[in-house]
Amino acid sequence: MTPARQQDGAALPAIVPVFPLSGVLLLPRGELPLHIFEPRYRAMTAAALEGDGMIAMAQPSGEPASDPDNPPLFRVACLGRIAEARQTEDGRYYITLSGVSRLRIGAELPLRDGYRRVMADYDEFGGDLAEDRATVLDRERLLDALKHYLGAKGMAADWQSVDAVRNEPLVNALSMLCPFAPSEKQALLEAPDLAERSRLLTTLLEMGAVAAEAPAGPGGQARH
Repeated sequence: MTPARQQDGAALPAIVPVFPLSGVLLLPRGELPLHIFEPRYRAMTAAALEGDGMIAMAQPSGEPASDPDNPPLFRVACLGRIAEARQTEDGRYYITLSGVSRLRIGAELPLRDGYRRVMADYDEFGGDLAEDRATVLDRERLLDALKHYLGAKGMAADWQSVDAVRNEPLVNALSMLCPFAPSEKQALLEAPDLAERSRLLTTLLEMGAVAAEAPAGPGGQARH
């Protein structure tokens, strides 16, 4: 396997540390703020800062785990570069990861200072390295779904700012920010292209709006 290349010509790392976090999504060119406090992930962050600055975000798959501290992971994750980092006096970190490329997790390596490392395969995701500005989306339906979703949840948005955002940053930011279930987040991550991610995102927003507007049944349960 030939490692994928970044736009600056540097090879993406073949071995990456993994931060497993359920319900958290990182996508290429997205920015993810993180508070790192667990000792093994503080060690991971310190090592990344001393090295290439790369960390992969992955979600636990929910499959039975022989080691509850290191559960099985979904096989597709996203590599991020530490764009900002601040360490507190007690050793915690506040960092911002900037998404670089999705990857497929291969073999897992022995733990290092308690954190996990995997072999990374980028072959499926060469298109992640540059923003998709060519794909035409059903933006009207997406924004209509977003308006209904936010309205059903009693939230508002600066629509002038939303309208000014290009397609890929808009779809990826909404995919990362909206409080979807972990399996839904994973489906958004694994969508093969921007068009499919936008269609899935629109559907999730439409379903979320319907669920939020559904009358509550006995015990506060929404009726379907």
